[in-house]
Amino acid sequence: MFLVITGLAQESRIAAGPGVSHVVCSGSDTRRLRHQLSGLNPSGLRAVISFGIAGGLDPSLEPGDVVVATAVIADKGTWKVPRSVASAMAGRVGASGITVKQGALVGVEEPVLLPQTKASMREATDAIAVDMESHIGADYAAAHNLQFAAIRVISDPAERALPPLAKKALKPDGRVDFGAIFSGLARAPSEISTLIRAGGDAGRAFAGLRRCRRFLDFGLCFGLADL
Repeated sequence: MFLVITGLAQESRIAAGPGVSHVVCSGSDTRRLRHQLSGLNPSGLRAVISFGIAGGLDPSLEPGDVVVATAVIADKGTWKVPRSVASAMAGRVGASGITVKQGALVGVEEPVLLPQTKASMREATDAIAVDMESHIGADYAAAHNLQFAAIRVISDPAERALPPLAKKALKPDGRVDFGAIFSGLARAPSEISTLIRAGGDAGRAFAGLRRCRRFLDFGLCFGLADL
């Protein structure tokens, strides 16, 4: 059975399905995610999968583009994804006609809001995308001798900024906190246009994530891999 790690409630709903025994949603809080995983018994699990949206680091990636991780890079270290696993997952999604790019992900503790920060990450790591869950999932998998993979769909591309209120836009269960968003906009109405654009990007990302999930059988992906 498979453990799927997400940051948002909507990602969790998309991920759930046959073969998935647990879906853990962090609410984009890395401390919460580590706490949740510390209390999870890995017995019976076959693999850990990081699933959701991500920020683009590769300037060629657009909202809705699919990324399959070949490695996850973070301050604590680097975790490699077996080539056979990444290829099998990319092949399953790609066979449906969806364009998939393989490459490294960067794992971070806070949302990356500025294009300049994304550019610096890209230059330092050559990674193609960034998220807040994959490095924690990879670390958990390594600690318990489990296989790991990550599939992410680009939401905010490399050149796009996110509004600062994005840091406080979620409830602990991963649902959007509209009260916090409206309060933030009242204090900084100039962020409205950035927020609207980010919402459009996220809509394309979630549409891509749903398409991916229709063609992803996690068991088959790992079964196809030469483990």
